[in-house]
Amino acid sequence: MVVGRGQGERAVGPKPTMRDVLKTNDVVLLNFAEAVLADAGVEAVIFDGHMSVMDGSLGILPRRLMVADEDFARARRVLSDSLPDQVPES
Repeated sequence: MVVGRGQGERAVGPKPTMRDVLKTNDVVLLNFAEAVLADAGVEAVIFDGHMSVMDGSLGILPRRLMVADEDFARARRVLSDSLPDQVPES
């Protein structure tokens, strides 16, 4: 259920929780992983994308690719198949 319209829109009910499926400083790898997940039908969101402002644009703070808890296992499998050296084992 959604309450409100436009920018004030908000969902009513329990908030979904998310987990990071990939952490990296490599923006090309991050965008590729996001595209792989999208092709598999898994919605992903990049967190900390603008944190480089905090580190002086050095790129030392990793960005996180986040998925909903219920998609985590599937996202890990998809990324492990596509990027076997990049996804750490749990």
